[in-house]
Amino acid sequence: MPFDVHGALLVAVVAGVTALIRFLPFVVFGGGRPTPRFIVYLAGVLPCAIMAMLVVYCLRGVDLLGPTHGLPELIAAAAVVGLHLWKKNTLLSIAAGTALYMVLVQVVFV
Repeated sequence: MPFDVHGALLVAVVAGVTALIRFLPFVVFGGGRPTPRFIVYLAGVLPCAIMAMLVVYCLRGVDLLGPTHGLPELIAAAAVVGLHLWKKNTLLSIAAGTALYMVLVQVVFV
């Protein structure tokens, strides 16, 4: 198999950009200086905004007039919210909700 220069350069550039993105905050905000108020604000606001965008993205294609009327999505989303409020474990909530949704669309609502 011949050496693929293009592929190697692509991997090197992706690795370099990833390393830069990971280390840049330590360079910019390091040195014992206080973190700017705007960055602290973003750290408090962005997680909720990102989750809201993901919910909208996941539910954007739900056909309420289709044969299932969006019931699998509604049941799975309610299970995720309920499980997260109960156990406070994000990974468990998402994994269980995904598994429930797959069972609903492949076994129950066929």
